[in-house]
Amino acid sequence: MRSLGVKGLRPKNLWPGGGGVRRAVVTVLCSLLVLAALLLPNAVAALRPVRFLRLPGEAVIGAIVLLAVPRRARTPLAVAGGLGLAALTVLNVLDIGFLQYLGRGFNPVLDWELLDDAYGYLRDTLGGSAALAAVAGTLAGVGALFAVLVWATVRLAGALDRHRSRASLGVLVAGTVWVTCAALGLQIGGVPFAADRAAQAALSQARRVQVTLRDEAQFAREAKADAFGATPPAQLVPDLRGKDVIFAFVESYGRSAIEDPAIAPGVTATLDARTEALRRAGFQARSGWLTSATYGGGSWLGHSTFLSGLWIANQARYRTVTTGDHLTLTKAFRKTGAWRTVGIVPGVRKGWPEARFYGLDHVYDAHHLGYRGPKFSWSTMPDQFALEAFQRLEHGRRHDKPLMAEVILTSSHQPWAPIPRTVGWDELGDGRIFDGIEKAGLDPEDVIADSARSKREYGRSVQYSVTSLTQWLQRYGTDDTVLVFLGDHQPIARVSGDHASRDVPVSVVARDPKVLAAIDDWGWTRGLRPARTAPVWKMSAFRDRFLRAYGSVPRPTKD
Repeated sequence: MRSLGVKGLRPKNLWPGGGGVRRAVVTVLCSLLVLAALLLPNAVAALRPVRFLRLPGEAVIGAIVLLAVPRRARTPLAVAGGLGLAALTVLNVLDIGFLQYLGRGFNPVLDWELLDDAYGYLRDTLGGSAALAAVAGTLAGVGALFAVLVWATVRLAGALDRHRSRASLGVLVAGTVWVTCAALGLQIGGVPFAADRAAQAALSQARRVQVTLRDEAQFAREAKADAFGATPPAQLVPDLRGKDVIFAFVESYGRSAIEDPAIAPGVTATLDARTEALRRAGFQARSGWLTSATYGGGSWLGHSTFLSGLWIANQARYRTVTTGDHLTLTKAFRKTGAWRTVGIVPGVRKGWPEARFYGLDHVYDAHHLGYRGPKFSWSTMPDQFALEAFQRLEHGRRHDKPLMAEVILTSSHQPWAPIPRTVGWDELGDGRIFDGIEKAGLDPEDVIADSARSKREYGRSVQYSVTSLTQWLQRYGTDDTVLVFLGDHQPIARVSGDHASRDVPVSVVARDPKVLAAIDDWGWTRGLRPARTAPVWKMSAFRDRFLRAYGSVPRPTKD
């Protein structure tokens, strides 16, 4: 069709100059998209409008390069630039998520496998359909991001080529402004107007990779050296012979639970009440603080740090140490031949090869504790049931040796909804008593999105876990029971705060006064609530102090 009945009037003439306007609008949108990607911060606190009102030096350099290279190289360079910018944007977004949940940035060498754990958490919390939808949406969004940024950079490269003279002048002006503002330190809204955010982000990621690769080799040597690695069995924990020793981890039980004004009242009241209840049952407690190697998640890093005496702050270190033969606290008891060693791990739902590293004779995972009740979001069963199963399967049975048990409690795992409540210990049965409790609980989606509610429900979950554990001790503990329990890490930043410490409470509880007398020189607080001024140790320091306190003789192995 050549006309609408009037000679020379073509469809495009209905909006004279319209094509040029549309091209200009699209070019402006492409520019804004690229600028936003170049200026994107990697932390929630930095996501302020003023951060996107700056001049990125990388944009100036990119334009200079595209104007300088031959035309045949321009498009491939623009594509590479778009891909790199999209990859950097993904890393920045991952940094935001990791900082919010784990208190650290994303490690491009180690952390990809944690995304599978994130999917598992979503599946257990929101359901399989919602988790699959989230994954599909994320993949689609990432694909669209790469496509759009590549398209935008190619489009801008073409615009530069079509308007070389004006583009060259604009680049010259922009470069002069950037250099002047950088030299004078000019700011807008408290941040430098001359920005190099993308370059700094890329440099930071490169440094993480470099540090990680160097750390792997260094830690492999460190893990081979062990102060107690060559200690003969007869000289390991001789002062605890005949005792049932239990090391229990309470999920996300951090310092914030005891000191944050929005959380602490209920938790401290519970700790004080349980201290008194244990005192009436003949038990005494001493409590202090440990600085965890992890924050917000990655519980296995805290567990391995505490038990191995090594600082296990990332997945590479964890793989290195768990595939070796470094002596853990739990393995020390097995090495003596004087204890039966077991693991109660309701959060484990598949093969757990780490059991060999921890020196456990037998492991009871989620499938072997006899639970037939409902899940409580991520947690496969209430702590009270897991502890009663431990009593039924191991602690309450007659053995020719005392027990050493590693118990990992899960009811205080995020999202803290729904939360179990304690029932009569004689009423637990196979766990179906919790059906109504789970149905009456809060919806995880409502708690996840509300920081104030997350704090409140987190505090309630800690109260439940501590109450379950200490009630179990009060009900089933004997003169020969020694309980050591602690948090594995602080809760996520949304609950503990952006600048919270990594400290967690730790307590030793026993009836035998000799057990607590052995740690009098630790300076810990009496009772289950550590004082604000109680000693703070790195979590990795506990193993050696514990072994020495109970008579172990150091006999080091060398790297």
